[in-house]
Amino acid sequence: MAAITLKGTAFSTNGELPAIGSSAPDFKLANAELNDKTLADFNAKNKLLNIVPSLDTDVCAASTKKFNDAANNHDDTVFLIISADLPFAQSRFCKNESLSNVITLSEMRNRNFAKDYGVLIQDGPLAGITARAIVILDENNTVIYTQLVTEITHEPDYEKALAALSK
Repeated sequence: MAAITLKGTAFSTNGELPAIGSSAPDFKLANAELNDKTLADFNAKNKLLNIVPSLDTDVCAASTKKFNDAANNHDDTVFLIISADLPFAQSRFCKNESLSNVITLSEMRNRNFAKDYGVLIQDGPLAGITARAIVILDENNTVIYTQLVTEITHEPDYEKALAALSK
């Protein structure tokens, strides 16, 4: 289990992020058209997984916008925004913010992704949704970078994440 906080109050996740150098766990998440997507759908590309609790929060919205802008400089990378939000809400958010460089994916059908990636919050008011984290995979789905944001109200380290894509 990893420790995270919400405004200083401690909570736990169900596990740890995948180890650097390991093969990323596969997933099945719903896209905007309610179709299931897996890692295989993004083969031959680097993948930046921006894992957020909900796009209906300022910090999640800010990180999604930041990575949407960064995607312009990373043609070899697909930027996936993963949350517990319904695909309809994710699509509405992207439309309202004019975001077209990110792909939103929803955990609406199950929480296996959160469990497999070690980011399922176990206790407290956010139990059942994901902690904030970044996981970057290379074109072969090997984990090359991770960050668990230990204070959920903070943004991830964009510079380090984007630098990992440039290696």
